[in-house]
Amino acid sequence: MNNISVLGCGWLGKPLAISFLEAGFIVKGSTTSEEKMTDLASVGIEPYLVNISEFEEFDEFLNTAILVIAITSKDVDGFENLISQIQNSAVQKVIFISSTSVYPRINKIMTEEDAVMTKNPLVAIENLFRENTFFETTIIRFAGLFGGERHPANWFKDGRKIPQPKGFVNMIHREDCIEIIHEIINQNCWNETFNACATHHPTREEFYVNARISKGFAAPVFEENDNVEWKIISSKKIQNVLGYEFIHDNLMKI
Repeated sequence: MNNISVLGCGWLGKPLAISFLEAGFIVKGSTTSEEKMTDLASVGIEPYLVNISEFEEFDEFLNTAILVIAITSKDVDGFENLISQIQNSAVQKVIFISSTSVYPRINKIMTEEDAVMTKNPLVAIENLFRENTFFETTIIRFAGLFGGERHPANWFKDGRKIPQPKGFVNMIHREDCIEIIHEIINQNCWNETFNACATHHPTREEFYVNARISKGFAAPVFEENDNVEWKIISSKKIQNVLGYEFIHDNLMKI
């Protein structure tokens, strides 16, 4: 099980793939850009051009024990084709990166047991993996992503007003994303669905004012909403099942 493929070596996937190399895995990584092939090879990742929407065959890339899917595509047909190839490959375990955007804002704490928005294509894709019995899949629903060059102070810089200032923030740092993926593999935790979100939920107003001022920017401007819509993502399951403690849990210290 020391062979792993990372589908999508972007903002999350590339540092994840590098972390697997450092942990002693043999790592294949994919990109949709020929220009990035050399970049991946330069850090020790075996590079592949993979675009699931082009309905090609990815036999060699899928010649691996573990597959981590870290692409942003919501192409349901493309995923159906990919899954048909996975089930005929050497892949035994899959981690599918999903999003807490599958939950509606209905002013409550959301757990993995709560209803999701069935019209969200991510829900359909999750179900494709969940229902396939040829391999085992764990689904991780990450909250809003930040870390590295992705800093919340740089969001809404074009003068747009930030909506729902009295709502709550659901965020997770890239380092926590990577560590959670490692823990799932290390603890052999499959056929699960996890929310992954820092346990700290300041209001959007508190969070974005702090983020902007911390970088020396002017305070942001907010919309005034009569109807407050929010959700708080619970990570209790991932804490209980994996014993996970978040590295970046205080979102006011980003």
